[in-house]
Amino acid sequence: MKIKNRLKKILRKVVKNKFLQCFVAGVAVVFLLMFWQFGWQSPVREMQTFVISCGTSVGAVARDVKQRNLVASDKVFKMMVRLHGGKVQCGQYDIPVGTSVWRIARMFARGNIATTQIVIPEGLTIKQIKQLLMGTEELVGAVECSRDNNNVAVCNLKDGDIFPDTYRVARGTPRLAVLDLARKKMVALEQEMKGKKLPRPLKNWKQVVTLASIVQKETPRVSEMSTVASVYLNRLNKGMRLQADPTVVYALTNGLGDMQGKPLLRGHLKTESPYNTYMNKGLPPGPIANVGRDAVEAVLNPKKTNYLFFVADGQGGHRFSVDYAQHQKNHADWREIKKMKNKN
Repeated sequence: MKIKNRLKKILRKVVKNKFLQCFVAGVAVVFLLMFWQFGWQSPVREMQTFVISCGTSVGAVARDVKQRNLVASDKVFKMMVRLHGGKVQCGQYDIPVGTSVWRIARMFARGNIATTQIVIPEGLTIKQIKQLLMGTEELVGAVECSRDNNNVAVCNLKDGDIFPDTYRVARGTPRLAVLDLARKKMVALEQEMKGKKLPRPLKNWKQVVTLASIVQKETPRVSEMSTVASVYLNRLNKGMRLQADPTVVYALTNGLGDMQGKPLLRGHLKTESPYNTYMNKGLPPGPIANVGRDAVEAVLNPKKTNYLFFVADGQGGHRFSVDYAQHQKNHADWREIKKMKNKN
């Protein structure tokens, strides 16, 4: 209590003493001006990218940001970094116009590095995904392994090994690292689905993904994937050929999975390849694309139908039929729709 009373008396004297009031006010103004000049006001006049290499000291970073005119004082920058823990994280940073030294120090200390969003669509093949990644400038490195790469799993990727999704990664991430990230997510999906009862006649995960890849290529509509899956399972159980056009495309394009604007002709259906389900019974040797969760779940939970055929309906979906006669009628309708579309 005595200490509190003494402090109160001192504060009363300060309040009554005009000289002290002016002095305190002056110090406050000087402090605010210095804070504005060195801590808040920003010399950053245009968007900047700044890279911190791993192991770089705070002092070296302070010199660099001062030389590039990103901060007004390297000493103030170091002080701000100390207030945020005293360390900087390596990586590539985007520094917007008007960013203060306080925000820059916080950004570097917390590791708020620049990121980029990679969208891998469902139904692409490994070759197409690698082309997509090579066209993404924010990533670095090759998509094929070099001699010193010992990640066997990512070096031997096959269709069906990648999980299509949206991935947010640090700008400057190696392309092989993105492929490995997508591979691990597919492994996680396999683990999640472990123990689920497989529809007859499928016997293992590879066969599930193989059929799912055909379903994925046949229809973009999630609502009809389980029906498409039922058609192929019914055909497999009856010993019928799957006769899936996407498997022929995969064979014709040597695994690219894209005709690149060229039509699929009747003669192509006789292409000699173990992937051609017009020429061979059963499933192809492996997946013909990389599949999403919806296609996998459609195969694991197929709709209960007697359908054995389907054909496009001209509206993005399909017409399904139990017998070949109805299928021929549906096919004739589709040909008429195509004629009308070509005329327009």
